[in-house]
Amino acid sequence: MSTHTPLHPAAPWVEVHSTQEDWDAADPNLLKAMLTQMILIRGFEEYVLDLAGQGLIHGPAHSSIGQEGGAVGSVLALTSADSVNGSHRGHHQFLAKALHHVAPTGVDPTEEFADDIRTVMMRSLAEICGLSRGFCRGRGGSMHLQWREAGAIGTNAIVGGGVPLAAGYAWANRHSGGDAVAVTYFGDGAINIGSTLETMNLASAWKLPLCFFIENNRYAVSTNVEESTGEPRLSARGLGFNIASWKVDGMDVLATYLATQEACAHMRAGNGPAIVEVDVYRYFHQNGAFPGSAFGYRGKAEEKAYRDRDPIKQLSGQLERREILDSGVIEKLVDRTKTMMAELGDELLEPVPGGKPGARRIKSNEWPDPDFVDVGVRGDLSELGEVTFVDRDGFSGATTESKFVESIAAVLNRRMETDPTVVIMGEDIHRLNGGTNGATRGLSDRFPDRTLGTPISENAFTGLGGGMALDGRYKPIVEFMYADFMWVAADQLFNQIGKARHMFGGDNDVPFVLRSKIAMGTGYGSQHSMDPAGVFATQPGWRIVAPSTAFDYVGLMNTALACNDPVVVLEHVGLYNSISDAPVDDFDFHLPVGKAALRRTGSAVTVISYLAMTNYCLQAIDEGNHDADLIDLRWLDRESLDWDTIGESVRKTNRVVIAEQGAIGTSYGGWLADEIQRRLFDWLDHPVERVTGGEASPSISKVLERAAIAQSEEIAAELVRITEA
Repeated sequence: MSTHTPLHPAAPWVEVHSTQEDWDAADPNLLKAMLTQMILIRGFEEYVLDLAGQGLIHGPAHSSIGQEGGAVGSVLALTSADSVNGSHRGHHQFLAKALHHVAPTGVDPTEEFADDIRTVMMRSLAEICGLSRGFCRGRGGSMHLQWREAGAIGTNAIVGGGVPLAAGYAWANRHSGGDAVAVTYFGDGAINIGSTLETMNLASAWKLPLCFFIENNRYAVSTNVEESTGEPRLSARGLGFNIASWKVDGMDVLATYLATQEACAHMRAGNGPAIVEVDVYRYFHQNGAFPGSAFGYRGKAEEKAYRDRDPIKQLSGQLERREILDSGVIEKLVDRTKTMMAELGDELLEPVPGGKPGARRIKSNEWPDPDFVDVGVRGDLSELGEVTFVDRDGFSGATTESKFVESIAAVLNRRMETDPTVVIMGEDIHRLNGGTNGATRGLSDRFPDRTLGTPISENAFTGLGGGMALDGRYKPIVEFMYADFMWVAADQLFNQIGKARHMFGGDNDVPFVLRSKIAMGTGYGSQHSMDPAGVFATQPGWRIVAPSTAFDYVGLMNTALACNDPVVVLEHVGLYNSISDAPVDDFDFHLPVGKAALRRTGSAVTVISYLAMTNYCLQAIDEGNHDADLIDLRWLDRESLDWDTIGESVRKTNRVVIAEQGAIGTSYGGWLADEIQRRLFDWLDHPVERVTGGEASPSISKVLERAAIAQSEEIAAELVRITEA
């Protein structure tokens, strides 16, 4: 007969309730600050819904009315040094953090609102309206609110998308030696998504001071929490990750404050992450001013039950009971809030000329200039202003023939030696004498606290690196063992890291380097062999580096790390053991941004390539004695492409072949061929030709893999065809 031994979770899980003694002991100034903040937020949200009803909000208006207790109760337990981010329904969290920043001791409910309070409300309203005086210059709108000075690091339209980013801030807080914490707000919808769960695991493993603050408002649009999960007590998730967890009634602002205080004390003491789940209720539908009952997914009786426990009503009753404030003062506070919001609206709006009585529109001078549309997709590279660039022909240091992968390890060691802000992370990079290929050899021995071996969770550690970059105190290098893994982390790469600078107004530096290995031709099959260049080239914000020699790798990596934009450095595994020209001991030089290398010169055809395909092109040109220019691009993104070199060559040869190894479907050359024909059409005597692999991903079979990719034979055949045409 088998025996059964009960097992118990290692982490505590408690439910917190405030008592009458807690209310009696609470500092009157704290309670007054809570009330003022909640009334300001409620008045703001009501005015936003009014504007939305008039058609003056372009896009969604995700109201937080009813959920103010969770935001205010938690934020007042924080400081300006602490960081918060949130979801698409984040007005209340953002406003609570911003107001707490400008008035850390609270806003007096009996006095007129100070100018800095009015400024916070105005800039928030302008942002939601998409106007230039908004916190993000109108680009963020309702779902992307950020004020870094206040520690409000950005709300997020992707469910769960901001959670890994917050982990990056938490890592930076801990590693810098301070006691600041990060709080990531999300709802019952995000609790089941991979990015959230991956980040819980990572935060627990690394003991990060990160609070997962769950606003359980019961509905993900119209799907209720009991339909979404078998365990609707969402803080139970913490037990599986050994995270201390608190559950609390979020309609009780004081209970929320007390629970968050306990969670913050836990994190500041170095005990790792925390979960706080607050049960709250949004009074309205997902978007707009209609209640959920109007759409049939919940009843009016349920809505009334929650409104009867309104957080403002509960707090007002306690203030009156303790004779701290009376109902007349509270009513005047509500009226002053409504008056202020109307006055702010009057600054932004004007009557519609010839329109119906009361019809208004946005004043024309409040809109962003349309010319601002692409400003800040990437930075202006001013951070490189004092960098001295040198190319191979101007390099004065000693060189030798060396393995490509040895130069990778050498330059990474050098950068981590000279720059204590460089941090590298990825799967197995801290073991196996330099990871699976030796590229990180020596780093874990020399820099153990900045060489981070990660769980297999690309979404979490990529986002964590993105958060570190946005925080600004560290420069993360993230390694993908294979480029195909970018699909697992695509939200963090493309929706978060790549868009962050532009989305939040154009000023956010994102010094993030991704090392992405390409194993095409090495027998690793359909899911470990892709070339991601064509995908990255279509995504905003990214710079793309593709070195084909050891010397180039060193100079390009140095420039990538000096750049304040996200840069993907592509590494072809087929080059790792190749022997090429490399520096002996000078690993500090920088290759210029946007400068290609001319590997061969000729007059009959321009061949354009990158990475390992460059060597196959060299082989085909030399063996066939072709009269060709060979341009090794080195920089592949549209902002950094060397059009001077390409244009000069095309005007000479009048024929172009773009050569790459990978599958035609994700080919980099597709957009490049189109762009060449648009820019240089008058100089072409022949359509731009492309050498690529086939449609299929490479297979494990050596024969089928070779058939799926392009190498020197395919290039040679195309060169014969185009030069004889």
